[in-house]
Amino acid sequence: MEQIMNDAQDTPPQGPDVTKVVANFDAALEKMTLASSFAKITHLNRVLDLGRKLLSLPEGPALLYARAHRFDDSGIFAGSDWAQMESLKASFVPFTFQGDDARLITLECMSELRMLAVANGMYFHPGMSAEQAQHFLTQVLAFNLQVLFGISDEGTREQSPGIRQMLDQHLSFVAEHIGFESILDHVVGEVWRIQRQRPIQVDNVRQMVYRIAACLFDPNIQISASARGAERLVSALYGPTQASQEDPGVAVYHDRLTGMDDMALDSEAQGLARAMHDTGLVSAYHAVFLRYALDQDIELVVKALGLSSTGRDSLLCYRGLMMDLAKHCIQVETCQSIYGMSQLLERGILYQPSIAAALWRQMQTPLHSDVRSLLSSLYGTQHEPGVYLMAGIISVLGQPLGLGQGNNPACQSTRAMSMWAYNDPDYLLQLVRWASRDNQLIMLFEGESLNSAYLGQGMISEYAFDLDPLSLVLVPHLDRIYMEMGRRSAGRGEDAHRWINPEFHGWWVNRGFAIAVDIHTGKLQDVEGFVRTFYALYNPLYNGNTPVVHPQPAGVAVTDSQARFIGWHAISILRVALDQDDVMRVYFYNPNNDSGQDWGNGVVVSTEGHGEQHGESSLPVEQFTSRLYIFHYDVTDWQLHTIEVPEEEIDQVKQLMHESWAQARI
Repeated sequence: MEQIMNDAQDTPPQGPDVTKVVANFDAALEKMTLASSFAKITHLNRVLDLGRKLLSLPEGPALLYARAHRFDDSGIFAGSDWAQMESLKASFVPFTFQGDDARLITLECMSELRMLAVANGMYFHPGMSAEQAQHFLTQVLAFNLQVLFGISDEGTREQSPGIRQMLDQHLSFVAEHIGFESILDHVVGEVWRIQRQRPIQVDNVRQMVYRIAACLFDPNIQISASARGAERLVSALYGPTQASQEDPGVAVYHDRLTGMDDMALDSEAQGLARAMHDTGLVSAYHAVFLRYALDQDIELVVKALGLSSTGRDSLLCYRGLMMDLAKHCIQVETCQSIYGMSQLLERGILYQPSIAAALWRQMQTPLHSDVRSLLSSLYGTQHEPGVYLMAGIISVLGQPLGLGQGNNPACQSTRAMSMWAYNDPDYLLQLVRWASRDNQLIMLFEGESLNSAYLGQGMISEYAFDLDPLSLVLVPHLDRIYMEMGRRSAGRGEDAHRWINPEFHGWWVNRGFAIAVDIHTGKLQDVEGFVRTFYALYNPLYNGNTPVVHPQPAGVAVTDSQARFIGWHAISILRVALDQDDVMRVYFYNPNNDSGQDWGNGVVVSTEGHGEQHGESSLPVEQFTSRLYIFHYDVTDWQLHTIEVPEEEIDQVKQLMHESWAQARI
């Protein structure tokens, strides 16, 4: 324990900037320590500003940790919520970390480093034992797993990149010294929760499973019985079959395949498919097996993909195309797209006349030099850039609800891609061809052509690279076109989405438009009419049991776990139906990497357990409507409105609105 402190103190800071910041911090901390009690407050901001600078540096958390035993004496926490260490609640930490107050977040991080010093015996505090401190930090890590593993949502995207980096480094440092085994149960649960949504991008999940594996195979770590379910996740990636159970490496595994008889190959195929469909994760060994099976027997391919009769018929009907497609883009590096290929076949979309031809054409399409450079810079040069793009296309077509916007506020573009993959895949493939070949997109807005190559900047100035390959190629163009549509709709006196959504997404978007907010004042307007219209046209209990036929774009007011307004967010309504408990729920697509969110006041978005299909989110209809602020409807459907919506239902929604995002808009 002292070694950690000594290492941090003895290791010289890296670079002159670090040296200067450390010297300034030490001087400021010393001045605050020596100051009289009433004068300490004058030094606090200086200490916190320098502490934030240190936390932003790679070696910063360790340097601050080495000085954590001095924090209490200096008076940093005096008069604040952090003054009484024994009274701190780990469950409150996420609320602090979700904010954008750099000094407040710095104070929380310094408090946790002080707690780490207590946990490791480096600092004695009369109100906190080492065991209590370790338990507190374990809970902090468990409550902040998404931050720890870089999983973003609307709230984190609102934060500055500097604060996100600071939190990443701080929590990683704490986790390194507390030990991931202490939060293993929570990590395992988090992986399963995310994977039940079947996201396309699973890099963060793979990192979490890697951490789990390191704990499982460390003889010095005692794993609780409840965490033993982690073995299913680890084996799915590193040993899904008999021949790969000790993780021999892909070269050795391929050699083993060449010596297997038909029965052994059949067993391998079934084991790989079972692990893939159980977890939604695909092992590198699966790619090795599938490429081997392509040259052997089509039935082995069927079993390796885990296809039902529908998927099998689709594969056999388009055997030549699918074999060529698999040989082209299924590699060890793109193994996750095997799940997308399986789901693409199960959807049966190849039976649409243009899909097979469009996929074949895309394989032959030469990529623009800028597109090639973009893909190569992110995925490397081991394979042609087109390999990664085609793998991404397969994943999106197979998992339209698995798209996530990554760390970009590109919900409009991501929602559109999901809608097209779900409802109009041949149009999506046409857009991909233009964007990949010409590095531009052409779309119409009210009869006028918009070319992304000649448009100004969109909503996003800088793109993070945690997107799937298809989004990486398409989103910048879609973003610019969407923004241009907004510019052309400005000044019409109404919300621009009334005109943008049908033009941007497709003909199936209804032209009726309802909004709960006055765009000029930001205040609520005709909430009763807004809620009544939604219930009358979407709720099967009041619309003659009429289903949602095509996904409809909508906007929600996203709130945090304390029901505080974060921002507007684009989603699509997929269906409205009773769940197994006879609760009427709205099932919707949230273009987010993780859709299971707590929106406060008991409104917790569900992604499983209430009849959700993979990738769907759901809420009881009254809770969903309370966060809704924009939706489209068919103006001719009023004739389907068969029953008057009760006033008590409308009042319930209004109350939920008024207690959350609309509190300051009444």
